[in-house]
Amino acid sequence: MSADGARAHVLILGGTTEARRLAEALTSDPAYRVTTSLAGRVSAPVLPPGEVRIGGFGGPGGLAAWITGHRVSHLVDATHPFAERMSFNAARAAALSGVPLLALRRPGWSPGPGDDWHFAGSLTEAAVRLPELGGRAFLTTGRMGLHTFAHLADTWFLVRSVDPPDPPVPPRLEVLLARGPFTLEDERELLARHRIDVLVTKDSGGCATAPKLTAAREAGIPVLVVRRPPVPEGVAAAESVAAALEWLTAARA
Repeated sequence: MSADGARAHVLILGGTTEARRLAEALTSDPAYRVTTSLAGRVSAPVLPPGEVRIGGFGGPGGLAAWITGHRVSHLVDATHPFAERMSFNAARAAALSGVPLLALRRPGWSPGPGDDWHFAGSLTEAAVRLPELGGRAFLTTGRMGLHTFAHLADTWFLVRSVDPPDPPVPPRLEVLLARGPFTLEDERELLARHRIDVLVTKDSGGCATAPKLTAAREAGIPVLVVRRPPVPEGVAAAESVAAALEWLTAARA
């Protein structure tokens, strides 16, 4: 229990649409106190309701100390599927502090009829495979990993990002500063206007960024998909906000 008596203090490790929706649901329930932690990699993030902290914890020990010091009763890892270090830190911190942990992870994507998907195990592998698939790439793997493709001088890149990327970056690069979500019509127009012939993405899952996959299928464009990294074993998991709310209700019983 938290310092507020009967209210449960839920710490959400956020940065995803699901994290924000979970915070919205919990702040409307007087049984919960909610704190969302954001990594601080975006200069002007869309803040969820409830309490918000920005920045790292200093590893699993620092996170465990914060949990104990702020009387957190439940921990929810709702970070991006590719924030693997934070997920392992959360698992270790939960073990150190003794609080129950839930991983809220949206389902991954699967190719359907008409999709031309190719898979890579990492950004480094994707950079090796990319030149064989196309010469004008829409790169949607995030600005933090853009340096992995910086040596590809013969490939033209389009990158869409909330904040400008830091060097090193590919020499032939156009950056669109924009914040999603983007509609299917947005993605169709973008692929056509920039004459994109290959899409590079991470298997982020969910609906918010899926229209680009539909647009690529319609245009007959190959998609290079970076597979998800491994996750901690033995952690309770939910694929939706509704399932996470059910877990929290059961965990408080």
